[in-house]
Amino acid sequence: MDVSPIDSIKTIDLNTIYKVLSSNKISDRQKTDFVRQNKTAIEQAIDIKLTGADFKYLMKWRPLKKFKPIRNAFTKRGDKILMGSLLGIEPCEVDDYIENIQEDLVNLDKLSFLSKDQIDGIKTYVYRHGSKDEIVNFLDYELKSSKDILSTLYRTLDYHTGGIADYFIRPIHRMSNNTMIKLYNVIDKNLSNAFERNDIGEKERDEAAEWALIRIYQIQNNSKFINALKTYNTLK
Repeated sequence: MDVSPIDSIKTIDLNTIYKVLSSNKISDRQKTDFVRQNKTAIEQAIDIKLTGADFKYLMKWRPLKKFKPIRNAFTKRGDKILMGSLLGIEPCEVDDYIENIQEDLVNLDKLSFLSKDQIDGIKTYVYRHGSKDEIVNFLDYELKSSKDILSTLYRTLDYHTGGIADYFIRPIHRMSNNTMIKLYNVIDKNLSNAFERNDIGEKERDEAAEWALIRIYQIQNNSKFINALKTYNTLK
């Protein structure tokens, strides 16, 4: 009696599962039996945890479009699923989870109950889908915890970096004067704190503060222009 290729399997890993399911020598019935009989081992083999780096990489290839709110809404649903995987919660719990840690972001120097991967993932998600107040809080946290505040500041206020500038380039995220003031206050405070810690010099602090003020104003005006362009295209 011939021995089935499945009978010789000693361990279950991703490579083994792939070979079984893609084999032309194993019938569909045998494959079904294999999956049923090894259900627990297969679940353990494919239980791969999403890391913050994985999440950032996936978000890079899931760009949001300026004038495509419906498409972006579907993209957000997928982002929630990925974010839930990273945090170990259900996708429907993601927004409430992020909202609940806002107080910790404001009052604590670090989110000790979260891993760096999780913090990086949440920041990436918020800079795509968060509220304006969440954006302000995460910018504060990002600058507060940065080992190189000037590099972090220049990066997040530049386009195509997944930071503040990219958030406000979308018409749905129009930057108000109130938000502009909040953003600048956060930047000015963290630059002053970095100066007090001797992380940067007085000249660096003053030049970066002036640059940031001009940059935020430019981003706000780009936001207004994009919004006006959207309105014009709608009326045509």
